Amino acid sequence: PCPHRHPMKHIAIVIVNWNGREDTLECLASVGKLEREGVQLDVIVVDNGSRDNSVSAIREKFSKTILIENDKNLGFAGGNNVGIIYALKQNSDFIWLLNNDTKVHNQALAALLEANGDIVGSKIYFAPGFEYHKERYAKGERGRVIWYAGGIIDWQNMYASHRGVDVVDTGLYETRTKTQFVTGCSMMVARSVFDRVGLFDEAYYLYLEDVDFCVRAAKAGFTIVYEPRSIIWHYNAGSSGGAGSHLHDYYLTRNRILLGFRYAPIRTKLALFRQGIHLLFGSNREQRRGVVDAFTGRWGKQYEPKQNNN
Repeated sequence: PCPHRHPMKHIAIVIVNWNGREDTLECLASVGKLEREGVQLDVIVVDNGSRDNSVSAIREKFSKTILIENDKNLGFAGGNNVGIIYALKQNSDFIWLLNNDTKVHNQALAALLEANGDIVGSKIYFAPGFEYHKERYAKGERGRVIWYAGGIIDWQNMYASHRGVDVVDTGLYETRTKTQFVTGCSMMVARSVFDRVGLFDEAYYLYLEDVDFCVRAAKAGFTIVYEPRSIIWHYNAGSSGGAGSHLHDYYLTRNRILLGFRYAPIRTKLALFRQGIHLLFGSNREQRRGVVDAFTGRWGKQYEPKQNNN
């Protein structure tokens, strides 16, 4: 063997599962096909108290997977933190957080490692048939519609959005580039980042914890990179009812206020406060509740998602 070969990198993949048995089994099957030369790979599934026999199905089909069972639903932030803590104790060099409702290209991991960022995100496509606007796309375009090609934070209006979303990929997003945030759907993080800035903030429970984490990392001087050669397909919103659901309305309303009050300029904070007052008199019950909880400091899990048995 060549004496200049890099030492083995120790990578942990952390996948949180909550009543997503079929999604998680498909995700694990695709992870099993990853190119992993020069890599020692731990695959960790954190189960958030599922009631759909996920745990026994994963044990049976993927016996080498490390399975951590939480006795209740700790949300996206809490579930990932359990996996991250375990991986750090195993001395992982990098931790790749991956949604359970994804399928990975076999080069996805190798490309993330080559990007050399402290936090690196993949190019993520909607899985075919899971686009927001299904009627827009020809059959041949399915599977090439972008869900995420970099993250943009609009601090004036306090919105975090995905670059390229809903666009058929014609090669506009082929350049590795620094970005403002990486989505937790596929986020590889160097150990040094967790050592310096800590874990996901469980105040969020669900939604925007990935943005908060990236903001803290950027403030600490870490590089955040979008890597287009790492490709993932996302079966969008498999576990939370999706955009426009009650759950989505509640947590996004509340957590947007939390994120803005923490990091946004003063003008944005005032605008968020005014918007909050406006929503209090609106007709959307979940948004009203989100505002009340934000203004009274009720964070973490305050709203139970509907049971989802795939």
